[in-house]
Amino acid sequence: MFKNLDFFRLNDQLPGDIARRKAAGDLEGAARLIKARLAEDTQPELAPRLRAELLRLELLPTDYVFTREEAIARVKAEWPEFTGERFDALVDDGRIDWRYIHGEPRFHDRFLESLRLYPKLAPGLTPEEQDNEERDRVLARMRAEGGLTARITIRASVKPAAGVTGSRCQAWLPLPAACPQQSEIEILDATPGGVPAPEDAPQRTIWWPESDTREFFVTYRYLHRADYIDPLTIAPDPEQPDFDTGEEEPHIVFTPYLRALTARVTYGIQDPVQKAKAIYDYITGNVDYRFQPDYLQLESIAHQCAVELRGDCGVMALLFVTMCRIAKIPAKWQSGLAARPGSTGCHDWAMFYVAPHGWLWADCSFGSSARRQGEEERRRHYFGNLDPWRMVANSEFYVPLTPADPEWRADPYDNQRGEMIVDGKGLSSGLLEAEQELVEFTLL
Repeated sequence: MFKNLDFFRLNDQLPGDIARRKAAGDLEGAARLIKARLAEDTQPELAPRLRAELLRLELLPTDYVFTREEAIARVKAEWPEFTGERFDALVDDGRIDWRYIHGEPRFHDRFLESLRLYPKLAPGLTPEEQDNEERDRVLARMRAEGGLTARITIRASVKPAAGVTGSRCQAWLPLPAACPQQSEIEILDATPGGVPAPEDAPQRTIWWPESDTREFFVTYRYLHRADYIDPLTIAPDPEQPDFDTGEEEPHIVFTPYLRALTARVTYGIQDPVQKAKAIYDYITGNVDYRFQPDYLQLESIAHQCAVELRGDCGVMALLFVTMCRIAKIPAKWQSGLAARPGSTGCHDWAMFYVAPHGWLWADCSFGSSARRQGEEERRRHYFGNLDPWRMVANSEFYVPLTPADPEWRADPYDNQRGEMIVDGKGLSSGLLEAEQELVEFTLL
């Protein structure tokens, strides 16, 4: 059995005494009770949930690192007039993410970056850099030409962070996967000994068996095609398929709240494209971007996003997928990289299917960002379409790598940065140094 499969059981309710200690910030007490229950071995059905929770408790303080005083000081260093009262108001408004750690509120390590996205709420902070002129030109060209193809070369690497000891290492790095957008995938160079997974692997990687090597890299090239269509011009078939319309615990779950929300958002709409558009419009119009903790800390992602109206790209994508599935629209998720000159990083988005056309795309995160910036044309573009700045590596979450990683993964949800085992122990995200460098980008 592989440890990371325990995360499928995140929706199993924790025993009350453990949940109360965690909620109060008594992480050590919660961990002690979990270890006692596991030692008793009287509830084997609950053991996967308890094992996953034990890891989450260990890692939670690495996501929530700042005390209230430290967080306020970080804001005041850039915005001297900022006050504690204003900080508390932002917390109450859900703009600053926090958890109880060691009995007191601790604030997310990227809370300042989340605030920076909303200048009206934090006018004393330097706002996020916005460079959308090139994006808008490329999207306009897509619309004019019916799509664009890019030849993309990326060099990815992973190594243990400074201070991590150990000599026997194995590693996995993401590779482009075969999918509707990608073709002509080539590995140009790599650390010797790497074994690529099949191109259709649901989380595609190159893997290096255990050796004394401590840093691994791969350089790959591929073609990425971004077609353009106005989805509102599609005449759907009277009968639509029913694949990719079910639940996938723990994150694609049809909770009563999500069923009610989807029913309200799609009320009176029969056309599947118009239903999907109504869902996209709701999410991009109401969910604000907020940086998230490691995904292993998130439970029932789609439901929590709908309730909190906060999320990052992957959180918004799963909400779109879940609401589409409730509305009987086939939908699934993709992730990998957003790869454009000057900016390469992890990204997630969604796909939905309408017969007779086939698969279409939705990037709710980019749509929400466009709404935030007052760019309605760009927001509309990301319903039905993407852009040529992508690398797709993952099409399913919580699936094993190739070969399966036997230790706890840094990210059991998917693989966008890489994974490592050093001397038999899986490295958490804070113990990894991963880079993705865009070597070449050419629009053909």
